[in-house]
Amino acid sequence: MDLGLKDRIAVVTGGDSGIGKATAEILLKEGAKVAILNRSFDEIDDLKSFGEPFPVKADITSLEQVEAARDQVVEHFGRPAEIVVHSAGITGAVGDFLDDIDDEGWMHTINVNLMGTVRVCRTFIPDMRKAGWGRLVLLGSEDAVQPYIEDMPYCACKAGTLNLTKNLSKAYAKDGVLTNMVSPAFVETAMTNAMMRSRSEERGISMEEAVSSFLAENRPGIEVGRRGKVEEVAAVIAFLCSNQASYVVGSNWRVDGGSVSTIST
Repeated sequence: MDLGLKDRIAVVTGGDSGIGKATAEILLKEGAKVAILNRSFDEIDDLKSFGEPFPVKADITSLEQVEAARDQVVEHFGRPAEIVVHSAGITGAVGDFLDDIDDEGWMHTINVNLMGTVRVCRTFIPDMRKAGWGRLVLLGSEDAVQPYIEDMPYCACKAGTLNLTKNLSKAYAKDGVLTNMVSPAFVETAMTNAMMRSRSEERGISMEEAVSSFLAENRPGIEVGRRGKVEEVAAVIAFLCSNQASYVVGSNWRVDGGSVSTIST
């Protein structure tokens, strides 16, 4: 299927690793011109075999840095971004709601995961509106609709992102800017690898045993019985960035192995 992405200008935040990097790869393969926004760069050299990714250092907790990144994209490619995939984020503060997570933990998680999303959207949407065409894909999580009591700040941020997605779709679809959300669950990334290493060390078990026990104890709803792959998420994101998704707006696409039990959103 031709996704119609050749020569489109795309920005991927958090594209140095994980889902963001896999998304940058598939967009490059489809012929898009891709800028990767990240705080640092360690792992993108292998993307050069698929195209010429443009690295831009930016911290999404700073509006000034995000705006400067937008300007660098325009200068480098000669025109503004038409596609933005916002993948950057953190696990944030975790633990018991009463005993472990203080105001600072809450605010740091919100500043990165929710307000970082707001900053990226505020910065890049105006150019898309002016052009009359745009694709905005926000990375959510199963946590947006399914509570995990040890991850309340993260869950709250992803629920906020889901609501933001719907609001942005209502506000700007009429201008040609289509906003959607993709919600993965327990995908094999640096974030979940760190979680599993910690579990492995705490229990004195192998990584494989850590993953299998976590699935059994914490994610029994994942019907396929494994962690997801970043390329499985990236494939859905690429579709939502394409001309093929021209009638898809304000939706939440789960790529979660069946983890979420409810049939609503």
